[in-house]
Order: sequence, then structure tokens, then C-alpha cells
Amino acid sequence: MKSFSKRASLLALSSVLALTGCAFAGDNSKKPTTQVKAKKVIKPVQGDEFANFNQWSEVAAFIDQMVEKNGFDKKELQATLNKTHYVDSAIQLMKPAPPGKPKNWAAYRSRFVEPVRIDAGVAFWNTYADALARAEAQYGVPAEIIVAIIGVETVYGRNTGNFRVMDAVTTLAFAYPDTPNRTARMNYFRGELENTLLFARDERIDPFSLLGSYAGAIGWPQFMPGSIRKFAVDFDGNGHIDLRNSPVDAIGSVANFLVQHGWRKGEPITYPARIDTTSTEWQRFIGQGLEAKFTLEELRTAGVTPVIDPPAGMPFGLVDLQNGDDPTEYWLGAANFYAITQYNRSFFYAMSVNDLSRAVRTARNY
Repeated sequence: MKSFSKRASLLALSSVLALTGCAFAGDNSKKPTTQVKAKKVIKPVQGDEFANFNQWSEVAAFIDQMVEKNGFDKKELQATLNKTHYVDSAIQLMKPAPPGKPKNWAAYRSRFVEPVRIDAGVAFWNTYADALARAEAQYGVPAEIIVAIIGVETVYGRNTGNFRVMDAVTTLAFAYPDTPNRTARMNYFRGELENTLLFARDERIDPFSLLGSYAGAIGWPQFMPGSIRKFAVDFDGNGHIDLRNSPVDAIGSVANFLVQHGWRKGEPITYPARIDTTSTEWQRFIGQGLEAKFTLEELRTAGVTPVIDPPAGMPFGLVDLQNGDDPTEYWLGAANFYAITQYNRSFFYAMSVNDLSRAVRTARNY
């Protein structure tokens, strides 16, 4: 689903024209079919050094829990952990970034809504048009949104990561850097280690065959192991879930993830808004979480005015896209905007997906 990490968040964070999220597939017969470039062979990055995790008391306790809770064989699990390597680079990348420049939406957007991703998105859509149409019909998520998420995440399978997932999640589960949220993060990654082992057992694959980001995100859509087990689907019907080698599984899984996180078929995503700068009332809507929960009347009363009137009765949140030294952009985010933020908890991410989706759709139908 989404990857969890500072750098993954920045990558997504670096991934106004968006008024609706309505599907518009266009007439595919008007365009020549283009093929997505073949994914290059990726050599795995093994851990930076060997670490005998079996000698760590917290690892021993984890193994005992896996045996009791999930029925693993203790000796086999010890043997697996004995082959796992410590990844210092994952630790370093998880450390908080030093104070830097102010957030800049325009710079972020330019990294994701750009010719390479737009052209590759058109090719991906043409190649997998049938699967995208089927996902749209089944889940109600427009094809262009699915295309855009896969484009932002991995440029359509080109950048899926080459860290051994077992190495990454084990390291982060037991040696997460010293940060204020260290305990919560370690617990999160211990859950992801558990899900990595369970997924490998369910699919009857070697857990060390799983490659991904330094945070453990896997495949074309960069799902964490827990998200694979909860939200991924066998959309190509071959009896297995494979987000690494099946773009069709990735398509269905992205759609299912969004629906499970509140996507509403046929509803808009965003509306541009104006702010009454003579008042400060509108500021109370900033930083109110990743949820559309305010009425238009509440927003208007506080000085937030949509440029185009949305349908009556829909809830919204106020989205602020900071632009460095330039003025901040303001938008009304509907439920579907916040469904995208569940993939990556960032306004920048969700808006870049929205904008890339529109750019790909326009290019494909040009």
C-alpha cells in the first residue's frame, strides 16, 4: 500500500485542475497500442552485515509468539532468522530529516506529473485496458486513478526496490532508530515481519525471494506485506497474489485498497477554493486529519469558498498545498481525496495522483 517510511513518504510526497474523479476511458480504437517497457532484472541488495538475530532476546520472544500464534516450527523459523541480515542503510533512511526548505507543492508536483510518467501511463493503460476497465466496473475506481497510483509509486514497475524484504523489516522491527515514536514503529514492523512470513507461507514462496523498498514495500503498487494480506487480490485469476510480476493483480489490488478505505463511486475528488484572508476563522479547518467531515455551510461561514459549487450534501476537508515563498493553494477535498491519502498520508501525494491521472487521461484521448 502503501510504503511506510520517511523517504518513502518523501518519494510519494514529491509524487489546479482536478475537479472530479469521474471515469473517462476514451476510445481506445483511436490510438495505436503501445507496450510498457519490460522491467529490468533487479539484483537483490543483501543486508549490509550479518547479524545473529537469534541471539537477541526480543527476537527469541517474537519466534515463540509466531510458534504459539501461527503454528510455525521453531527450528525452521530460527533457521530463517539466522539467514537474515541487518540493513544499516534502512536504519539511516528512517532517521528524521534535518530541518530544510519549506514545503513546495509546485516542486513536488513537477517530479510526478511529467512527460516520462505521462507517456508511460498511456502505454500502461493501453496495454492493460481490459483489466483496468474490469477493475473500474467491479470496484468503481476510475482507471486513470489506478494508473496514476502505480505511476507515482514505481513508474509502472520500473522502480520496485531491490532490498530483501526479510532483511529490511527484521532490521526495522528490532533496531529502529532512536526517535520519539520508536516503540510504535518497531511494533509496526514486527507486524510486517509477521505478515511477510505468513504471506510467504500462504503463497509457498521463499520469504527471501521478496524484494522491495528499504521499508519493505513490495511490487508494482508498493504494498507493505500486511496490506498485501488484507487488500491485495488475485485479479488475473491464476490462484496466486503476485504484485511483483502481475500488473493485473496490482490493478485489482489498488482498486480494492481504495474501496476498502472509503472510495465512493462517481463522486468528485477535489474542488479549488478561495480563502477570505481578512479572517482567521478558516484556519481552524487546517490540520484536522485525513477525513472529509465538514459541511459546505461550515466552510463558507468561516471564509472558505469553492470556486465551483460542489453537489449539495457532500462533506469536505480543507486541503492546503504550501508553495514555499509563493502563495499556498487551497482545495476542498472530498471523501475520495482522503481515500487516496490512506495510500500515503500526504496531501501532496494525493493531489499528485489526482493531477497525474488527469494528465494521463488527457494524453491518451488526445
